[in-house]
Amino acid sequence: MQKDIESLFGHLWESYIKVTPSAHQVHALLGGGEPIVNDHVAFRTFNLPKVGLEKLAAHFRALGYEEKGQYVFKAKKLYAKHFEHRDPDAPKVFISELKVEELSPQAQAIIHSLVAQMPDHLTDSPVFLYTGAPWLISHGDYQTLLAESEYAAWLAAWGYRANHFTVSINRLPGFDTIQAVNAALKQAGFVLNTVGGEVKGDPQVMLEQSATMADKAEVAFSDGVRRIPSCFYEFALRYPQADGTLYPGFVEASADKIFESTNVM
Repeated sequence: MQKDIESLFGHLWESYIKVTPSAHQVHALLGGGEPIVNDHVAFRTFNLPKVGLEKLAAHFRALGYEEKGQYVFKAKKLYAKHFEHRDPDAPKVFISELKVEELSPQAQAIIHSLVAQMPDHLTDSPVFLYTGAPWLISHGDYQTLLAESEYAAWLAAWGYRANHFTVSINRLPGFDTIQAVNAALKQAGFVLNTVGGEVKGDPQVMLEQSATMADKAEVAFSDGVRRIPSCFYEFALRYPQADGTLYPGFVEASADKIFESTNVM
């Protein structure tokens, strides 16, 4: 089971790093060549039967992951769950889905047309989680979605892959605070997500988070190649609960701002 988990996250990392080359720089900067412990990985999807949240979650459940929390992001029209494994070293998994029915008829039509291009059983294999977009979309349709939902546009362009990996600051030698991590990143030239402040959350909610703004990479749209925001790197510092164990969940108000790390600048 452990090898299966390591294999899956290895494939997810390879897919992620192809469009997020700055992650190598983050590792060199913060890890000094040593392995970095991953707090969690996040995925995006549509709430349609063929690709809904549970289709993605099934592959993690099969590896022993269990559902631990549910979250609602009303303004962004999202619903999410997070999953944990009994192995404390296994990264948490955060999966969100877009409530397609709450978008305009035009946006809904575009999304339904994308999902209709997929073979029915494509999601049966965990390979689905790191193969990118299983459809073709025009840059014009991407722009239409972008005007209404950045989340929808990103997913339509990039498909199925880790939206971000997350450095566990608690397991990061040489850094005791999230402010120290942010300072090192900025000094190295990284642009941070400042929506709601550089640090989202505080010790009172037992979780502090920050994130880089997404790299940019080329997407082969059906009508030409364009360079758009791809994936980003997040940083999380968890605080101990009354029983001494680190808070394992997520904070809706903070996660809401983290989503904006893929915004078009």
